[in-house]
Parts: sequence; structure tokens; C-alpha cells
Amino acid sequence: MRMVLNVLWLVLSGLWLAIAYVFVGLVLCILIITIPFGIASFRIAAFVLWPFGRAVVPKPSAGAPSFIGNVIWFILAGIWLALGHLLTGVLLCLTIIGIPLGLGNFKMIPVALAPLGKDIVSTSDPRAQYGVAF
Repeated sequence: MRMVLNVLWLVLSGLWLAIAYVFVGLVLCILIITIPFGIASFRIAAFVLWPFGRAVVPKPSAGAPSFIGNVIWFILAGIWLALGHLLTGVLLCLTIIGIPLGLGNFKMIPVALAPLGKDIVSTSDPRAQYGVAF
């Protein structure tokens, strides 16, 4: 079932969202100080391509720097990427077959708003029970 959902996701929204994340990552890599944000954007782009069967979990070693980074991320890119997930999720929920994919988009909004201090793991990982699983 995950394979079917991932293929549908890739065709209907994953590819376009991943392109948006890669574009944001390239823009953020222009300045040296924003390279960590660009790397985070590339990491999320890989997750957005094939999300079902993976989960987002908090990183135990994350602290105040990730919070500060997330505030900067929110201002630079997070709000726009989250709006992309919201719009895509609403459009996908208009069809019966797109409802699970639309709900997947809604689950990605917190990751788009604050990606630093989080890891992406397989749903078979024991840490996945505490995160947002797809």
C-alpha cells in the first residue's frame, strides 16, 4: 500500500513540492550563513519525494540553536513552503482518491515551518512512534 501511495504522491504533488524545496535550498545556499538552511531544505526535498513509510522525529541533541534557526527559517522560507503544502492538500482533498495524499500534505506543514532539530527515519525505527509517521 505504501508503494501505491508513494507513486500517487510523486505524480500528484511530490515532484512539484520537491522542486520547490530544491529551489528554496539553492537560493538559501547563495549566502554562506544560510547554507545550513539550504541543506535542511534539500533533506526535506528528499522526504517530500517519497514520504510514506518514513516519519519525522525530534532530534534529541537539538537545542537552542535549532530553535533560533527555525525562527529564521520560518521567516525566510517556512511560511511559503507551508502555504504550498496547505494549498496542495486542499486541492488533493477535493477528490476521493486524493484525500490520503491531502492529509499527508497537512502532516508536512509542521516540518515545513520548523525543520531544524528533526530527523527523518523509517517507520520501522523505534523512534518513529513519537514522531509524525506517513
